[in-house]
Amino acid sequence: MKTTPNPDAAQDASAQLVSLADEPFYQASGDEISVFEAAAKSQLPVLLKGPTGCGKTRFVEHMAWRLKRPLVTISCHDDLTTADLVGRYLIVGADTVWLDGPLTAAVRAGAICYLDEIVEARKDTTVVIHPLTDTRRMLPLEKRSERIQAADDFMLVISYNPGYQSVMKELKQSTRQRFVALEFSYPDAASEAQIVMSESGVDAVTAKRLVKLGELTRNLKGQGLDEGASTRLLVHAGLLIAAGMTPVLACTAAIARALTDEPEMTQALDDLVRAVF
Repeated sequence: MKTTPNPDAAQDASAQLVSLADEPFYQASGDEISVFEAAAKSQLPVLLKGPTGCGKTRFVEHMAWRLKRPLVTISCHDDLTTADLVGRYLIVGADTVWLDGPLTAAVRAGAICYLDEIVEARKDTTVVIHPLTDTRRMLPLEKRSERIQAADDFMLVISYNPGYQSVMKELKQSTRQRFVALEFSYPDAASEAQIVMSESGVDAVTAKRLVKLGELTRNLKGQGLDEGASTRLLVHAGLLIAAGMTPVLACTAAIARALTDEPEMTQALDDLVRAVF
């Protein structure tokens, strides 16, 4: 059996790179854009932390478009292996061929690589990113006895939700202190209403009511809810309303039922929906 380059590997790797032609809508809430741009210019990795659905992924997409760099997004989970990130050998006929993983493809191409919910990945998997986050800017491919120097425009971005951290799933200090950190939260009411209007197509009055409902559910965090309604859920409800659903039915389906299965809390959320709409 012989080892050969995979003629389709370049195509397979490049397929993982997304170049955004149209500007993804993003409503800035602070100086996150300027900090990210400075980090990119200085070849520093960035950590985004904040609650689910608050706009972290959209921000990365917007910055990839703004910096005119391709984007690779990887959703982390318990079964994510090092091979899933860097690549693996495959048997093709009588040959053994190498296929780059998404992280390797991003390193070679000078893309932004976004590891979403990094704490969900196994610790032995995330260690592979360490050489990319210091002055070495290098990715070791142990199976190939190869070390890849990152292209100048390569940038590593990771994210996590501090509210979901546990002893078993917390970001180690040896990892987090390698990153420039940006903290995200839900936007102020006026900005969030603008986002809901832009993303869903509902009118200003409806958007403001959806935001009001979202704020009321967030006040219940720790009092029966793990999390209140995210901006993403408010947009989902707006899309259903724009599609012709009544606001009460849309909010019941997209917000109340999405947040909990507990009967008493479900009833409380239904009461909030009726009170607002």
